[in-house]
Amino acid sequence: MTTPAGASPANAPWLIVGLGNPGPEYAANRHNVGFMVADLLAGRIGGKFKRAGKAQAQVVEGRIGAPGPANRRVILAKPMSFMNLSGGPVNALRDFYKVPLANVVAVHDELDIDYGVLRLKLGGGDNGHNGLKSMTKAMGADYHRVRFGIGRPPGRMQVADFVLKDFSSAERKELDYFVDRAADAVEALVTEGLERAQSTYNS
Repeated sequence: MTTPAGASPANAPWLIVGLGNPGPEYAANRHNVGFMVADLLAGRIGGKFKRAGKAQAQVVEGRIGAPGPANRRVILAKPMSFMNLSGGPVNALRDFYKVPLANVVAVHDELDIDYGVLRLKLGGGDNGHNGLKSMTKAMGADYHRVRFGIGRPPGRMQVADFVLKDFSSAERKELDYFVDRAADAVEALVTEGLERAQSTYNS
């Protein structure tokens, strides 16, 4: 039986990319929420991030989903190249692990969505997000996105300053809950498919 055009083989692995900037000075920034979700997912599958050979990234390999048809092999990744150069490391990992483009998931902060709100989608533009811009330039746009809302900067604050600041004390009260929910959304996307995950998490 052949796989329909544009579809991925059922046994193909998934590459889940948390976008962020490496280094402790960036760890709690709004721009690093993708790293936070990836770290939580790594804990769930009982893995620790390790350097990925020659690729400029850290990875964890494991499986997501209950035993059976929905169980999926996943590679969690955090590019170590800084946000605006994420595409190179992600594409290198995709080639190495033989991941179809439709099985790539980028988890990232999104300015045009209210704080904590999630939106899942396949393909589309980068909306000015440098990590997505780099990924799309490296491999095309037809990958999945889990967009984690951070809202717009207050007043006249520049976008670059806003995304590179830590979450506010008020935001941090709910941050763990929202990161946990985003990790749930990634798992649902991988095991149940985009439409079912959207119906649950695109609140």
